[in-house]
Amino acid sequence: MAQAKPTILVTGGAGYIGSHAVLALKQADYEVIILDNLSYGHQDLVENVLKVPLIVGDIGDRLLLDQIFQTYPIAAVMHFAAFIAVGESVQKPGMYYSNNVHGTLTLLEAMLAANVNQLVFSSTCAIYGEPQTLPIPEDHPQNPMSPYAASKAMVERILTDFDRAYGLKSVRFRYFNAAGAEPGGLLGEDHHPETHLIPLALHTALGKRESLSIFGTDYNTEDGTCLRDYIHVVDLAAAHVLGLEYLLNGGESEVFNLGNGNGFSVRQVIETARQVTGCEIKAIECDRRPGDTPILVGSSDKARTLLNWNPLYPDVETIIRHAWQWHQSRHGIGNQE
Repeated sequence: MAQAKPTILVTGGAGYIGSHAVLALKQADYEVIILDNLSYGHQDLVENVLKVPLIVGDIGDRLLLDQIFQTYPIAAVMHFAAFIAVGESVQKPGMYYSNNVHGTLTLLEAMLAANVNQLVFSSTCAIYGEPQTLPIPEDHPQNPMSPYAASKAMVERILTDFDRAYGLKSVRFRYFNAAGAEPGGLLGEDHHPETHLIPLALHTALGKRESLSIFGTDYNTEDGTCLRDYIHVVDLAAAHVLGLEYLLNGGESEVFNLGNGNGFSVRQVIETARQVTGCEIKAIECDRRPGDTPILVGSSDKARTLLNWNPLYPDVETIIRHAWQWHQSRHGIGNQE
């Protein structure tokens, strides 16, 4: 008889990437508990799709964390709970440092008290800042350009120190642009307000907005717009399961980029969205935004080699097609929230 797989606590598991990771864990036969304060997560998706226990609460609530670790036989934690809007972090840095850094510190201390010593952490390529080499490797110098990016870099430093002091092992995934949706339309991206290019394009196709903006058309790129590395959210989720299993099998702390290693411009993404949806998507050219880097493309060779990670959906057309199926079912006619 096969041995039962352990129980994993997923913070932020009702959110976009977290919910896809929960589904991947379930499909790999892990038991899952979600902790989410529902500030951005979706309770209906947990109840109707994921169907795992949901504890509504905050990672900064130490008493609640202690109760969770005492109640459930948790073997490891996947930590997605964070504020993620770069612009908002510039306006409200205290909120970001309090939640992303202090909240994570509270979680780590509760883990140590419960003798849970393995963590998969959701980090970001934004900690690199302006790239000095392309594609960006994991040992690229760090120069975070926003409080959001700095908060993730701080947590990475804390994890290094906690490994050295307490033996807490972690896998840190630095994402590039997460996009797409579960291919069957069960889960997808649903932020309020929405700030990401692909869902904004699809909302425009659905008539939920009149147009979208292209911020900067004079960059030193082939068509003058920014290039970004888009990674399918299902491929991200698969990497998290592989990272967890790497730790459960005794792996040392590691950091991995997660991206496709190639870039797509803003114009390319919008034109592909037009082709996938068959809709006219009005795009208005605007001035550059401060802090936008012309090209952000990462090397994921390390994840492919060490974790045997192989993305299933590397092309942007498939990413947008899966997202379109989701947005039609979630936001289409008769499904307005």
